[in-house]
Amino acid sequence: MANHKSSKKRIRSSERRRVENRYYAKTMRNALRDFRALEDKAEAMERMPKMVSIIDRLAKRSVIHKNKAANLKSKISKKVNAM
Repeated sequence: MANHKSSKKRIRSSERRRVENRYYAKTMRNALRDFRALEDKAEAMERMPKMVSIIDRLAKRSVIHKNKAANLKSKISKKVNAM
């Protein structure tokens, strides 16, 4: 168990951040699942900027790695172009 005041605070804050990051990551995965289920190209083109924005925001906050963000964006753009 932690003995220092700062390490106790670090434990508290990192737990808060962990829960928050899990929430945002799960929200992104759900949005991605819904996006991948789309069949209509017009709707996909309309929703793509929002999806890219979500991915970029999580990469900026280091919830997901920047390379993973790039891979996800690449995959969804390939899917939309293939429609």
